[in-house]
Amino acid sequence: MKILVTGAAGFIGSHLCDALVKEHEVFGLDNFCDFYDPKIKWNNINEILKNDNFRIFESDICDLSGLNKIFSECRFDLVIHLAAMAGVRPSIENPKLYTEVNINGTVNLLEECRKNNIKNFIFASSSSVYGNNKKVPFSEDDPVDLPISPYASTKKACELICHTFHHLYDISLLCLRFFTVYGPRQRPDLAIHKFTRLMLAGKPIPVFGDGATQRDYTYIDDIIDGVLKAIDYVQTGNHYEIFNLGESQTIALSYMIKTLEQVLDLKAKKEQFPLQPGDVNITFADISKSKKILGYNPQTKFDDGISKFIEWIKSKTL
Repeated sequence: MKILVTGAAGFIGSHLCDALVKEHEVFGLDNFCDFYDPKIKWNNINEILKNDNFRIFESDICDLSGLNKIFSECRFDLVIHLAAMAGVRPSIENPKLYTEVNINGTVNLLEECRKNNIKNFIFASSSSVYGNNKKVPFSEDDPVDLPISPYASTKKACELICHTFHHLYDISLLCLRFFTVYGPRQRPDLAIHKFTRLMLAGKPIPVFGDGATQRDYTYIDDIIDGVLKAIDYVQTGNHYEIFNLGESQTIALSYMIKTLEQVLDLKAKKEQFPLQPGDVNITFADISKSKKILGYNPQTKFDDGISKFIEWIKSKTL
């Protein structure tokens, strides 16, 4: 099968491509933007570039002519769309950019699928669409009409656009809501990665709020397993479905810091700040639908995942 993965050199994308090339012909697309150091992305795919089953396009989902050329040249069987402007807090600073990239870029890809008769599409959504949902754990049937950041709004909008293309053009389409993914290659701006590097350097970590906010941290291997199961399912019929991919366990910020301290054998120096606009109080995935339909079953406990992450980061820095 020929698979296009957008955002292929990023954290989740590079791990997914590593898994896919074992059985498929994989085409990666990434614009290597400077949201964080592009060298990190190139390092993410350094080994896979040697694989004959992998090819990378340095292009942008907002570049219509570039997309048209890629889709004309390659007859894809499936598109897995991970590329996006990421991050809740940066989206508050530049909502226009997030709208242009995340929404318009997704429409561009769906249009190419329509024009080229590609019938299978998987979209990477986010737990942020739930906003400050009062009911926990969060279920796919819960209303998601009150996002509290531009980033979350763009992900919700893309889910709706995906449904429209499914309805009008018979594209089998899955939206996967990822819950706070962590592990080797995690983006350097995310808390676990950022805190670890600051602690190793003896610098203070920024703590927003009183440490009571909770996240459903999900290890990268479990996310990739969920995506692979989604690939199998999307091809079994003309679907439109939304699935939560999380651990279904909440970890308080204070406990996350305590775990880093224990594994690193270091005491964190903390700088306290107010809770940031756009940050939700809790994320907590109900994964019963994903378990039942996809066979998704996350295996990595938080403490074990943190140990694996720190082992990786020390191999890169020491």
